[in-house]
Amino acid sequence: MGIWRDVICAFGIVSLLSLIAWRVSRKATLIPGRLQSALELFAAGTDDFVCGILGPKGRRYTSFIGTLFIFILFMNLLVVIPFMKSPTASWSTTLGLALCVFVYVQYSAIRELGFLGYLDHLMGKPRGILAFSLVIPLLMFFMHIIGELIKPLSLSLRLRSNIWGDEMLMAIVAGFGLKGVILLFFNTIIAITEGIIQAFVFGLLTTIYFAIYLVQEE
Repeated sequence: MGIWRDVICAFGIVSLLSLIAWRVSRKATLIPGRLQSALELFAAGTDDFVCGILGPKGRRYTSFIGTLFIFILFMNLLVVIPFMKSPTASWSTTLGLALCVFVYVQYSAIRELGFLGYLDHLMGKPRGILAFSLVIPLLMFFMHIIGELIKPLSLSLRLRSNIWGDEMLMAIVAGFGLKGVILLFFNTIIAITEGIIQAFVFGLLTTIYFAIYLVQEE
């Protein structure tokens, strides 16, 4: 039941965000309203942030990183709604997101660098006498492979652990009843702050993973 609850909550957030995007795009005007202004401000800020790290080519990845951020943010904030559970408190959810990042980063690296350039990067770009040495390039290759495989694990566990911890703390404090109302209020503020920070960290690390390959290509 827990997995299906996470799936239903995540699907509900996707539906809500899709409805908001459809509504704003359908009624977009030259003089934007509050909702359109907020979304345009978010899109512009995300684009500036991503391009500030990745350069001009970063605009290609703005929509992906921005979607990740806002999707994770909404899932994180479910923890403050009574009787709701944040899907990001489950490792299956965060691992799925991290694997999406992993696959897209590797695909983008091969597309930008070419397959041979991608292998060259994994081997540490050996030049000169190092290019004729099999030991160091192979060692660098296996170290890079291990590092790449660890990234989705660290990315998913970092998000899951923080949100799960907030959820457990909220549940414990809620069990105090009326005696814990003040403490629950402060924990709610902490949970909201933590949810925003963790969504930002996930987006930041994703951008850095792209930068490891793409910035070197510039």
